[in-house]
Amino acid sequence: MPKLPRISGKEIIRILERLGFIVIRQKGSHVVLKKFNDSGAVGCTVPLHDIVAVGTLAGLLKQAKISHSEFLDAM
Repeated sequence: MPKLPRISGKEIIRILERLGFIVIRQKGSHVVLKKFNDSGAVGCTVPLHDIVAVGTLAGLLKQAKISHSEFLDAM
């Protein structure tokens, strides 16, 4: 499994938007994104931190049902 980078929340949002997610709402420092497909909707919440911890990013990708390699390819 490839290593995940330590990047900002804004960069994560840009990458997820490339993968088809759209911003639904924001409350404070957390942004909610969703991706609609034939089998339903998949969502995730991204914290707008300067540097998002690797474990947080891994959990976020699991929540969004995106593999690490798919995320890194979209970078």
